[in-house]
Amino acid sequence: MTKPVAASASRFIVLEGIDGAGKSSQVEPLVAWLRGCGRAVTTCRDPGATAAGDAIRAILLDRHDLQLAPTSEMLLYMAARAQLVAEVIQPSLARGEWVVSDRYLLANIVYQGHAGGLDPDTIRQVGAVATGGLEPDLVLLFDVDLETAARRLARPLDKLENRGDEYRSRLRAGYLAEAARRPDRIAVVDATGDLATVQANVRAALEHRFPELRSARPT
Repeated sequence: MTKPVAASASRFIVLEGIDGAGKSSQVEPLVAWLRGCGRAVTTCRDPGATAAGDAIRAILLDRHDLQLAPTSEMLLYMAARAQLVAEVIQPSLARGEWVVSDRYLLANIVYQGHAGGLDPDTIRQVGAVATGGLEPDLVLLFDVDLETAARRLARPLDKLENRGDEYRSRLRAGYLAEAARRPDRIAVVDATGDLATVQANVRAALEHRFPELRSARPT
């Protein structure tokens, strides 16, 4: 048996990676494991998880008839994120919960910055305003080669996923550059293996960053 942790021990974890890296399939097992460790957990996705965020998500990813300028695209993501922080993330952290988000600000920095041509530092500045300066305690960057990622995208593609191999190559390079820039905040997870292997890699990264989880493993 594990004991619930104190309210002061809230944490904010973000899952990131190129499309096809498999991060979304890791959310549910990660949350189940954290709950088994005695943590109360809230999950969300960015953009989304609020009424405003879901409406903006539809514009960004589903409306193939709308061609947005990179700056417009970036600002729409920021609007959705500001609402997500206000409605979901900050209240959950204030309750002492752990928050697990499928993407956050780093996605903007990489997708619209490194791969899209906007200045990453400018995106960081705008992001600080949109989020009120809220940074994740840990970003799990699911890294996978482009060939493996393409094989995993066996479904209809959204607007960003349709931008091709050259764009995906810039995405991966951008993510790895950001991980090298912030090794204190971003942990690179090898995502090329099967689900169980990647789950083990995720748990190892979390236990390295949060040693208190080692003694709270489910029994």
